[in-house]
Amino acid sequence: MHQFKELEIWKKSRRFCSEIYRITSSFPSEEKFGLTNQLRRASVSIPSNIAEGSSRNSDKDFSRFLEIAIGSAYEIETQLLIAFDLGFITEVDLEQLANQLNEIIKMISRFRATLKSN
Repeated sequence: MHQFKELEIWKKSRRFCSEIYRITSSFPSEEKFGLTNQLRRASVSIPSNIAEGSSRNSDKDFSRFLEIAIGSAYEIETQLLIAFDLGFITEVDLEQLANQLNEIIKMISRFRATLKSN
């Protein structure tokens, strides 16, 4: 069992989630139940799945939760591109968030690889 609060991937994804909440707070109010909600739920899913997976008794189970977290990250990437297309975020915001997200994806993928090798 892993201590999720000590995992850098959990810390980084938690900070990213806060950033998504900050950026979506400026989205149009009619998006409250649309893109805003989707982005927020997917961003919460990343650290949540890392935390839940860390409680599992096997690395195989933990790896599955990390896979779900990566799926949520790719969902966010798509939603950020749509938000940019709709003019809800700037190109600078898109690049910044995409860079953070790609780093999280790489970190999770590397961590999963260590679980598989054990």
